[in-house]
Amino acid sequence: MHLRGKVLVVEDEPPIRELAQMILEDAGYQVITAASGLEAIEKAQEELPNLVLLDVVMPGISGFEACRVLKAQPKTSAIPVVMFTVLGRENDRKLAEESGCDGYLLKPFAPEDLLKEVEKYLKK
Repeated sequence: MHLRGKVLVVEDEPPIRELAQMILEDAGYQVITAASGLEAIEKAQEELPNLVLLDVVMPGISGFEACRVLKAQPKTSAIPVVMFTVLGRENDRKLAEESGCDGYLLKPFAPEDLLKEVEKYLKK
């Protein structure tokens, strides 16, 4: 089976992380997971995914901070980052944009919305 791309799913809550992983794997993506912002930065450097799905509220550094680091490092700066979060306020979106993220997906998400958002950035 031809893989459609490699996605790093960063989420500290196992049920949400596993759900996103299952949806993406069923659609033909290779999925790597991380449970914190620091782990996300590490895995992105090692694995160089085609896309990072990044939760905002996590222990340690926030998704916003992790995104800033990913966008500042030459090795990972071109990787699209989609924030996925329960934070839907205008201010949260502004912080996401300022951190350099490429997209924004609200939780809870429908499987088709998750796939649509991922496919938007992975169309070759």
